[in-house]
Amino acid sequence: VNRLLDVRIQKWVMFSTVWNEVIDHFRTEDLISNKERDYLKFSRFDGFSQAIYLPVFQTAGVVEEALDLLEGQIEDDYQPTDGELFKPILSHVTMRTAIAEVWELGSHVLLKLLGPVHNDDAVFIINYIMKWVENGTMSDHMKVAKIRSIVKGLVGLVGVLKGVSRRKPALQRRSVGQKKSAAAPSGPPARGIRRSISAGALSAGNVAQTPAQAPKKTENVLIIDALRDQTRDKCRALVNAMKGIMNASDREGKEVMDRLTFALSMENGFFWDDAYASDALDDLARSDIFKSVLTKLQGLVACHPDEVEPKSKEARRRLTFFVNSLFMDMPNAPSIHDMFSWNVLTPYYKETVTLNKSELESRSDALGVSTMLYLQTLFKPDWANFLERMGLQDEEKVWSKSIAAETRQWASIRAQTLNRTVSGMMYFEKALRLLANLERLDDDTTNDLMGEKFGYIVSCQVYGQMKKDQDSKADDIDDLMHRYPHLRIAYIDSARVNRTGEMGFYSCLVKSDGNGGIQEIYRVRLPGNPILGEGKPENQNHAMIFSRGEFVQTIDMNQEGYFEEALKMRNALQEFAKRDGPMPTTILGLREHIFTGSVSSLANYMALQETSFVTLGQRVLTKPLCIRLHYGHPDVFDKLFFITRGGISKSSKGINLSEDIFAGYNNAIRGGQVAFKEYLQVGKGRDVGMSQIYQFEAKLSQGAGEQSLSRDVYRLCQRLDFSRLLSYYFGGIGHYFSNVLTVITIYVVVYLMAILALYDLEKIGDRLITPMGTIQMLLGGLGLLHTIPLFSTLGVERGWWASLQELIQVFATGGPLHFMFHIQTKANYMTQTILVGGAKYRPTGRGFVTQHTPMDELYRFFASSHLYLGVEMGAGLIIMGIYSEAKQYFGRTWSLWLASLSFIASPFWFNPLTFDWNMVTSDYLKWISWMRGKAGGASRSWSMWWSEETSFYSKMPLTSKGWFIIKAVLYLTVAEGIARSDLARADNTLNKPLVGVSFVVGSIVIFFVLWYLLSMVEHLMPYPVRRTIGILIGIGLMVSISTVFIEDSNFIRYGLAAYYGIGAMCQVGLLFGSKFVKNFYFIHDLVCGHIIFIPLLVLAILQIPHHIQTWLLYHNALSSDVVVSNILRYARKSQESGGTTAPNEDLVEQISELRKLVQKQEQMIEKLGSGNVSATLGKQNPSTDAIASLIKAPSQDKMNIETQPGAYNVMGGKMGTKTMSASNLDVWGEMALGDSAVPQGGYQSMQTYQTTTVPRTSDFEFSSPSAMPPR
Repeated sequence: VNRLLDVRIQKWVMFSTVWNEVIDHFRTEDLISNKERDYLKFSRFDGFSQAIYLPVFQTAGVVEEALDLLEGQIEDDYQPTDGELFKPILSHVTMRTAIAEVWELGSHVLLKLLGPVHNDDAVFIINYIMKWVENGTMSDHMKVAKIRSIVKGLVGLVGVLKGVSRRKPALQRRSVGQKKSAAAPSGPPARGIRRSISAGALSAGNVAQTPAQAPKKTENVLIIDALRDQTRDKCRALVNAMKGIMNASDREGKEVMDRLTFALSMENGFFWDDAYASDALDDLARSDIFKSVLTKLQGLVACHPDEVEPKSKEARRRLTFFVNSLFMDMPNAPSIHDMFSWNVLTPYYKETVTLNKSELESRSDALGVSTMLYLQTLFKPDWANFLERMGLQDEEKVWSKSIAAETRQWASIRAQTLNRTVSGMMYFEKALRLLANLERLDDDTTNDLMGEKFGYIVSCQVYGQMKKDQDSKADDIDDLMHRYPHLRIAYIDSARVNRTGEMGFYSCLVKSDGNGGIQEIYRVRLPGNPILGEGKPENQNHAMIFSRGEFVQTIDMNQEGYFEEALKMRNALQEFAKRDGPMPTTILGLREHIFTGSVSSLANYMALQETSFVTLGQRVLTKPLCIRLHYGHPDVFDKLFFITRGGISKSSKGINLSEDIFAGYNNAIRGGQVAFKEYLQVGKGRDVGMSQIYQFEAKLSQGAGEQSLSRDVYRLCQRLDFSRLLSYYFGGIGHYFSNVLTVITIYVVVYLMAILALYDLEKIGDRLITPMGTIQMLLGGLGLLHTIPLFSTLGVERGWWASLQELIQVFATGGPLHFMFHIQTKANYMTQTILVGGAKYRPTGRGFVTQHTPMDELYRFFASSHLYLGVEMGAGLIIMGIYSEAKQYFGRTWSLWLASLSFIASPFWFNPLTFDWNMVTSDYLKWISWMRGKAGGASRSWSMWWSEETSFYSKMPLTSKGWFIIKAVLYLTVAEGIARSDLARADNTLNKPLVGVSFVVGSIVIFFVLWYLLSMVEHLMPYPVRRTIGILIGIGLMVSISTVFIEDSNFIRYGLAAYYGIGAMCQVGLLFGSKFVKNFYFIHDLVCGHIIFIPLLVLAILQIPHHIQTWLLYHNALSSDVVVSNILRYARKSQESGGTTAPNEDLVEQISELRKLVQKQEQMIEKLGSGNVSATLGKQNPSTDAIASLIKAPSQDKMNIETQPGAYNVMGGKMGTKTMSASNLDVWGEMALGDSAVPQGGYQSMQTYQTTTVPRTSDFEFSSPSAMPPR
């Protein structure tokens, strides 16, 4: 009969195998707990009627819904038939399946629990009820309205039976040799039992004996068994509930009631024989199949749908996307033999491979935290799942010898490391092995196909040098090769070939030999050093010769793969076999998910920006605009097409800074076509800190500037039709030109309005202009319409309410400031690249930002590109406000003030602890020290930083200098307008000043000369002397300047005019290399710095802005240093107050959870500024400790749905001739096909070799192979 099973059932069995593998990989990645894993997996029980049972998360709560439907149809004056009652349930597939599962599994649990004594009675009742169901007469024999009482009794029984999993069975059976008579029950007598009904049940035990024949009664031994007593009570309540729903007036119903009554009264049965009942529970405790059935049954009847959903947002997101993608337009998959082959290629330089203990536990500054603590805080549920998987109760043991490697792996796959990328990409091999098993391929064939259909090459350019330098990263790479035998490492080796020192260069490919060593496969002599241009494309190009597939997928080092997505790669490759247009598909673009969005608010902004670009933008550029190019990874290339047309990346220095896009240009010019599909996604990491994002945007902008000068863009634009040309412009480099024009427009508008106000030109004749401030605000509000596409996308994927919350959060946390800030970033570097050149690769760094960035560092980063412009625009708007006679000032300037504010404030708003008083004062002292520094590089000296920052001005061509000369003319125009105005004009002809102005001006000049002389000879003076002289000169300058402005207010106007005039002079002097202007720029930087610091000091004094910033920026994605510092400060304040203040519940909870981890940070505690902090945390505080002790996570019983004992461990699989799948589910067993000759076994999981440490040697070399190995 099994051979004739419906094909649909076989497909469901196959899908359940795949699904269970996906869930097992989720557990291996610690995204879910053991309990959640059991809830999510399909179940299979040998000997049961169904091939598979639905996961608990799909059927939880369905029985309750069915009861509601049933009770809603029953009315007092009308009794519907069975067909009418059960029609809604039978028409609902999930509901029908869930009820069938409850009936079957519940019957199994009761039969096993009650044992052989009650077996005949139980089977008799079950058969009766089955007959009623088949005949449609259930409502005639039972009170259907009371079925809920039975379900309630079953829930209670299952809840008690959970204790079976913790029960330790007795070594010997307690009921051996004890035969009890049913005629004289020790409990309440069973009256009214008809002889004809009870006879069958009596025969199950002993035939009823007469008193004369009965043996002597043995003495009962009291057996204390709490679980037995609780189980009896719940089982007795269930039986009574079953009696209560029977129709006593019906003959068959009466028979069932008699059977139930007799079962309750049997002396030798489960309800009265202590030894028999305890032995029955012991038997259940030994049965793994019973525990699995019990857990499944509990999920069906006792779990709410919310309880069985995975708590991890990442797990829910991945499962939702995977299921939804199965309904998308996806090509049919060919067999493994017929599928296309492909290779994955990842360029790597010197980034982190696997985080080691020192990297995870080291800290960067006093308020910084270790990376391990950061990850534990950010991924708190994942850390708990990891400890559960490792079986650890004490976190101190995570660095023990047996667990340390797993701890490093857990942390590494949550950072942007090579380990994360390799682990994700090697899921392709595991997925292919699973698919091969489903196609019933033997192990030898599967192993051969793995090498033929898939290969992974990491182009580690300096791996050979790492080995020579005994770098630990090389050992980590070796560990990856040992873990994944099909991983290949390509690198460039160099060796001296003769005595003259001539070097020979080789492209080498190595792999693990399976015995803990590294084996060289190929060594190809190169004509010279292959790294001539940009490092990354050259790194890719030299490794292309080692790829053997028909297609190449380029994967960056900050990406990751998912097992469930790897299953669909075979389908995705079939896109190349389709031909949607006149040209062949040569590039296949895939969707990306930014996995760093939860790290911080800045990271969330980048994730949303990338979602808009890599999903919405790519979708529209592909269809209908037909102008999508290659914008980066994880695109798949037609390798044969590209290696015969110039390769997948160009690498000329400078011009090919954005190397990815040139593959798209090359493809479009030479007749290729690009497809973009969204049914398969790849994870991608993005920059998470302000400085990292700044460098990333600068790199892209400079790359766009170089593209606009390239011949590729010229040739492409010459051949595109007008519509596609416009699409290319706005989808490519036009975006950066638009940013440049936007900033130029803002700049021009500010100065235009200021000059019109200065020269009293805000009128036509005698009529003032009519400002349209209200309309301007309305038009600005229309800019919010740009958020509609993102809102719609997030609404479809996450839900409309979640989408709205996301957008509100972005605006509330300062998102508009961030995006306006980076408009200027793009405009600045785009302009600089076109006018000056100098584009270069900027390594952004992929680590976590866990610390406060000092002010001097922020100033160095952003002064030239943002802070100067923000201050300049603010000054222009103030001048306009002073002189303007037109009204609606706010309506006309609100957007300009917003831009100025974003340029000045964004770096500090998105910097943790910016408004903390200790941080502000410390930053100010560091900034002053940096301004006064004379040597030590740009990071220690303003003078050296300024020289580096302005070095390009004098090298610009004359045509480029013209733009800056126009800027100087603007300054002169403003200076002339201020000087001619009536601002602070005073008539001193009658009121003579007490001190002559000429005398004061002369004093100022003398003090400046003295300051200059002091700076020349201060190194010769003792510290007290030069300090005293410096203070006196500073006081003299301040008094003199104040006296000038007090004695003659005209000097206020003259000073402003002189500031702009000197600015024009300095701009021209800078263009032509004058060294004298440096002193004026020093004063300008002092002014700009204090414009920034004075508001920060005021806000720090208020204290409130510090808490507002922390709450707004970190309420959703916490910055660990802020969390930990707040915990420490709370503990200190609470101790100092003696516990009199009411503690903050959130902080108390965080203290209770992180107490051990915080106490490890001893150095951090010592540097927090309070000498007694360490002692504070060491003491017991009655306030915090009492409350913290109450906040404990409730203990949760572990439940396992294990289909077979000894489940397979995916990561460290058992080696043997026959391997099983992670779920231990054999699709082609007797259940599916009924072929007993087919051996039990699942697909072969990817082999994992035990890593052994290769002994280091002084020199690293490979011996050339004697024969070329097979591919």
